[in-house]
Amino acid sequence: MTPQVLAKLKAVAARYQELTRLVSDSAVQADSTKYRTYSKEIADVQDLVDRYADYQQRATELAEAREMAAGTDADLRALAAEEIPGLETRMAALEEEIRVLLIPKDPNDNRNVVLEIRAGTGGDEAALFASDLFRMYSRYAERQRWKVEVLSSSGTGVGGLKEAIATVEGKGVYRRLKHESGVHRVQRVPVTEASGRIHTSTATVAVLPEAEEVDIQIDQKDLRVDTFCSSGPGGQSVNTTYSAVRVTHIPTGIVVSQQDEKSQIKNRAKAMKVLRSRLYEMEMRKQQEAIAKERRGQVGTGERSEKIRTYNFKENRITDHRINFTMHQLDVALDGALDPLFDELDTRAEEAKLRDATEPPLPQPGDDNDE
Repeated sequence: MTPQVLAKLKAVAARYQELTRLVSDSAVQADSTKYRTYSKEIADVQDLVDRYADYQQRATELAEAREMAAGTDADLRALAAEEIPGLETRMAALEEEIRVLLIPKDPNDNRNVVLEIRAGTGGDEAALFASDLFRMYSRYAERQRWKVEVLSSSGTGVGGLKEAIATVEGKGVYRRLKHESGVHRVQRVPVTEASGRIHTSTATVAVLPEAEEVDIQIDQKDLRVDTFCSSGPGGQSVNTTYSAVRVTHIPTGIVVSQQDEKSQIKNRAKAMKVLRSRLYEMEMRKQQEAIAKERRGQVGTGERSEKIRTYNFKENRITDHRINFTMHQLDVALDGALDPLFDELDTRAEEAKLRDATEPPLPQPGDDNDE
């Protein structure tokens, strides 16, 4: 176990001792808010503290066993030789358990998401690729038994998608999809290409943790709500009544339009769901930037302008550029078999989180307290 990890564990153990003292204080017990806060913090680190205590105990026993093994008493040496392998195995297992427990938990991991896919550069081919991506994520959701509900979509005459916005609901949705935000690039011969030349097109994907009203408080005076007649298919009543809604969040300039429902009330509710999620993501990004301008070793920056993945049809290859991971099973990946890729992304992200959690912070200007 590295000195950095041991230092982190000592700090957690010291905080745990302080918390147990605080919750025993009568003044804290009289303050329900403080008591709940401290109790939750204790529960959050309890497993880690227990494993660390076990590790310390086994380390002491191992040191004693090795001392006996180096002694002159033959019986004690034989006893130590029997104990040492078991203690070493147990300590290795504890180190792995501690490593996992030290990885900071993302509070959004179990949230549902708002999935947004838009065609990028490439005209009709980009729209067809956006449609392929939407189908890929939908098929993956089916495999996970998640529920996908389309909030809005805009198609093209050739079967592509200019834009699709949907909610995905289920267990661990954000945890599995959160690394998908970014620019996705496709390299293939379009069906309309007579000469057989490979074209490159793009689509953008955004995965937003679904925000509740309690997460994001929106002042009604900050909203401009416009209504208009829906366009496209949907029946006579859809196209002749002012059921479509456009919501503009004035402070940020975010605009959300919704027209899939016949009811203006339902369209507004869906638009507000998307708006809350976009504002929630914006707030998360501000917090992350405040914590650290550069996340050491992270899986990409999450910026949507960043090319994160290439889908090469000629080579049946899918490559994630952030982790230099390649699968020569593009056909099955597009059918929703994404677990190998997602597992690798999760592993790399967890490794980065563990480094961030255990490495000492970078020195900041003024930390040396020069006079």
